[in-house]
Amino acid sequence: MPSFDTVSEVDSHELSNAIDQANREISNRYDFKGSDAKVTQEGENLRIEGESEFQLDQIYDILITKMAKRGIDVLCLERGKVEETNMRARQAILLKQGIDKETAKKMVKLIKDSKLKVQSSIQGEKLRVTGKKRDDLQNVMSMLKDAKLGIPLQFNNFRD
Repeated sequence: MPSFDTVSEVDSHELSNAIDQANREISNRYDFKGSDAKVTQEGENLRIEGESEFQLDQIYDILITKMAKRGIDVLCLERGKVEETNMRARQAILLKQGIDKETAKKMVKLIKDSKLKVQSSIQGEKLRVTGKKRDDLQNVMSMLKDAKLGIPLQFNNFRD
């Protein structure tokens, strides 16, 4: 029986490439000369540092531009609170990965309400959808993409 998995994850290699490109652009820009502005990755989270909140906004714009060019959906980012101390500003950025329980339940409800002949099951941080027809599975994929759930979705492990 055909099936696929719906996941929400970030490619860590592409993310590190986007961070490197952002740091390279920050070091080359004239308005950042003499400042120690940078983007760092701390495990699963990111931290941007600059001299002011205005610079943090500029760094964030550079970062999301580089991430979008690398094919990373920027819905996975959640900005934290800005901390300003002694001519330094820092901001933590959380990377949202995995599908939480409430979102998974919303997705299952959407699938059931669509009246397509498919079954869905929550398996940890992913959602598996199975059905007899490939067309039904593709309809579920397009419906989930259009649902605006607030997280980036990828579909993998498609079995026929």
